[in-house]
Amino acid sequence: MGFPELKNDLYLRALLKQDTDTTPVWIMRQAGRYLPEYRETRAQAGDFLTLCKTPDLACEVTLQPLRRFELDAAILFSDILTVPDAMDLGLYFSTGEGPRFERPVRSQGDIDKLFVPDPNDTLRYVMDAVTLIRHELGGKVPLIGFSGSPWTLATYMIEGGGSKDYHHCKGMLYSNPQALHQVLDITTQAVVAYVNAQIEAGAQAVMIFDTWGGALSPEAYKEFSLRYMQRIVEQVHREYDGETIPITLFTKGGGQWIELIADTGCNGVGLDWTISIDEARSRVGEKVALQGNLDPNVLYASPEIIRQHVKTLIDKFGPHNGHVFNLGHGIHQTVDPDHLKVLVDAVHEFGAAIRQG
Repeated sequence: MGFPELKNDLYLRALLKQDTDTTPVWIMRQAGRYLPEYRETRAQAGDFLTLCKTPDLACEVTLQPLRRFELDAAILFSDILTVPDAMDLGLYFSTGEGPRFERPVRSQGDIDKLFVPDPNDTLRYVMDAVTLIRHELGGKVPLIGFSGSPWTLATYMIEGGGSKDYHHCKGMLYSNPQALHQVLDITTQAVVAYVNAQIEAGAQAVMIFDTWGGALSPEAYKEFSLRYMQRIVEQVHREYDGETIPITLFTKGGGQWIELIADTGCNGVGLDWTISIDEARSRVGEKVALQGNLDPNVLYASPEIIRQHVKTLIDKFGPHNGHVFNLGHGIHQTVDPDHLKVLVDAVHEFGAAIRQG
């Protein structure tokens, strides 16, 4: 496609456990509501879905944080629910309620209507955004594509939106597991097609967000979440156009399962803040890179305290290859952007210092 040559490959090298001269950093939800310029662009779009579905605007908000901060990766601005939206479940957003679906998947009849969307048809706007962003980045940093995990997407599809107890989805899990496996199977096929299309459109790495995997019991996690992420790892492009495409799996609340996640064959395991990164590294060894895992609330502290926490986390990981600095979940919308600059600069400073001994 004639994309510009990549100038900063720190993020990709870290995920491949190669030498880097400092620790790369990007932030989950780095393109988002904490930035005033994002809020202006969203107002211009009129609503969130229009923002996601307009490639020029999605490109603009993807690039906004890179104009402010020396981040080492861009992540496509989109939403994990684009896939079930393309399955014709009637996605909409209610003020104060978050995402909802008009046609939740509850019965066998509902399941029978599910299909794998053509990512270059109903999701063409995502691919157009990926290609545009890749060109507009000019090779400054790599572009991350992403999807929600099959389990996490299924929770929204079956509950009809967000949930505190997942009683519809978990009810199906325990009362009719075969039905849930049907939902997860077709959702996995859809995710694989969607992610591969992003790679073909220009994404240079992939992340799978298993936001609600931590809501499962250990046995259920292995059967209904990890099993399907394993399929994704096995079926997405791991090389494309002569380049290696690293894949990171992130289960929020998944610290107890990091060895199992590492065994899928992924390149990176994302960590939330409920596990210490030195413990995580001792448990998975050299098998995978680790991403994380500062508590997002640290960004409400003073610059001095932010720097202390960054240094502590980098010191805990040690002078090893394979660390991508990130928060343990998305940045909060009320964080002062100047505090994120402190964090990003501190990561590079302390990451370089620990490598120099």
